[in-house]
Amino acid sequence: MVELFNMELAKARQRVNRAELALERAEEMLDEDCGVGINIALCSRIRTAQRQVIEARERLTKIDPSAVLGRSQ
Repeated sequence: MVELFNMELAKARQRVNRAELALERAEEMLDEDCGVGINIALCSRIRTAQRQVIEARERLTKIDPSAVLGRSQ
């Protein structure tokens, strides 16, 4: 049972990390001046990534409420 908990916790942390990395990359791309069309697409990608970060953190919190204390959303 403990192994299953640890595995689920690790998977949840990995989802959070991947979502945060995707958000960071999209924001970095937005900082590059690529034109209006690209920026509109990046804004959509950023909103999606922000939503994924929030959802991943919520899942992690359900597994281990102390795992995301102190993190900003």
